[in-house]
Amino acid sequence: MEDRKMSPEPVSITPKAVEEVKNIMNNKGIPEDYALRIGIKGGGCGAIGYMLGFDKLKDSDISYLHEEVPIVIEKKHVMYLMGLEVDFVEDSEERGFCFNKD
Repeated sequence: MEDRKMSPEPVSITPKAVEEVKNIMNNKGIPEDYALRIGIKGGGCGAIGYMLGFDKLKDSDISYLHEEVPIVIEKKHVMYLMGLEVDFVEDSEERGFCFNKD
């Protein structure tokens, strides 16, 4: 994957989230040329929602490696994602990725 680095990283990922992403990539048949895509989606009343998925690098993306996890973000989404933290929660009531914005 071509590296179009950005410094500092616009999105931080907790160790627990990194562990879960690596687990998914290794156990769910994610192709090696795919990366974790972090993005935004429009919400109601002008609210922004965050999304995660796996995708190939596109010309309109920036990319970086975080603890051996390749990450891609569409350039036009970067300003909305700056300062975002991706975490993974697992307890008796919930299990999944969550997003914390400072």
